[in-house]
Amino acid sequence: MPTPRVLVVGIDGVRLDLLPMLETPNLDELANAGFLAPVHIDDDTPTMSGPCWTTIVTGVGVAKHGVWGNNFTGNRLGVFPDFTTRLAAEQGLRTFAAGGWEPLFLARQGGPVFAAPSRLAYIAPREDTPQGWEECDQSVTDEAARVLSSGEDLDASFVYLGAVDETAHFLACGAEYRSAIETADRQLGQLLTAVRERPDARSEEWTIIVVTDHGHRDEGGHGGRSTLERTAWIAANGPGIASATPPDSLRHADVAAHVYAALGITPDLHWTLDGRPFHSLTPQTA
Repeated sequence: MPTPRVLVVGIDGVRLDLLPMLETPNLDELANAGFLAPVHIDDDTPTMSGPCWTTIVTGVGVAKHGVWGNNFTGNRLGVFPDFTTRLAAEQGLRTFAAGGWEPLFLARQGGPVFAAPSRLAYIAPREDTPQGWEECDQSVTDEAARVLSSGEDLDASFVYLGAVDETAHFLACGAEYRSAIETADRQLGQLLTAVRERPDARSEEWTIIVVTDHGHRDEGGHGGRSTLERTAWIAANGPGIASATPPDSLRHADVAAHVYAALGITPDLHWTLDGRPFHSLTPQTA
């Protein structure tokens, strides 16, 4: 029986409405084999990276995890941990997390969100600029690809890419922003290649999930209640995910719930997850 594995790639701040206009062959391939569908951020969740990423990786909403902004102070992650920490601590599985945004990975600004994965790769940007984040994301991708392709026994992994969001904040959602999305897609392709080239790839069954946290206004920026800001998306492919039938009413909390399901783990009722696995959601009708 194949060994189940999961890779979640988080790309910060990618607008759904622009994807059809861009060259994103790796995301397109994933969507064609599975689905790419919108997520409407609920009215209680600020359209900010902190609360959205925390919901994505814990499987619970802001009322439970307690992250309401980009300062994570006062969080309840000890009760509602991220999936890499829970799987390592409670299931004895090997997990990996990589990225460059401090509070996700370090004890800064009330973090980290990823408290105790089995393996962690934090690479800081040399400066807080679009170029600095492009270099950071490439270093993160190179390291994550090295780890993933090595054949190390990793059950679930999370890789964070932040340059797209940073570009929008500095330069709005024009040509540079769109180019940053295409660069992130190439980095996604590098990660997918690493998975395919694993020594035991033929005996493994991978679920791949790509997710963004929020959108952006045309002039760059988020945190408000506009449709552009509140529209996120999830793309996924893997066992039990039907092609061309995206689930209806997707939520960010469904990502962690599906990670557990893909690994054959039934969540303890005390985890009180707010999300559901993708295959348990009603498919959209034409």
